[in-house]
Amino acid sequence: MALVAFTANLERHLSCPVQTVPGDTVRAVLDGVFATQPRLRSYILDDQDRVRRHVAIYVNGDRIADRDRLRDPVTDADEVFVFQALSGG
Repeated sequence: MALVAFTANLERHLSCPVQTVPGDTVRAVLDGVFATQPRLRSYILDDQDRVRRHVAIYVNGDRIADRDRLRDPVTDADEVFVFQALSGG
């Protein structure tokens, strides 16, 4: 199962501890996370089920290519990291 981690700024709003989740694509892994944390979905995906502009997802340190359908492959040995960009001044 893939290891999934979220940035600390998401943890301030919702409980999203590091967890292991089954799945062979980013979509499947995220769906597994959302099954236990449904409120997290709206922070990560927009109303079209695409990655929000201010969110970045990496698999083993590489940014995913498919932000619309989330078809990037994931194996049991992979680490998926999700974070929101911060802005301000």
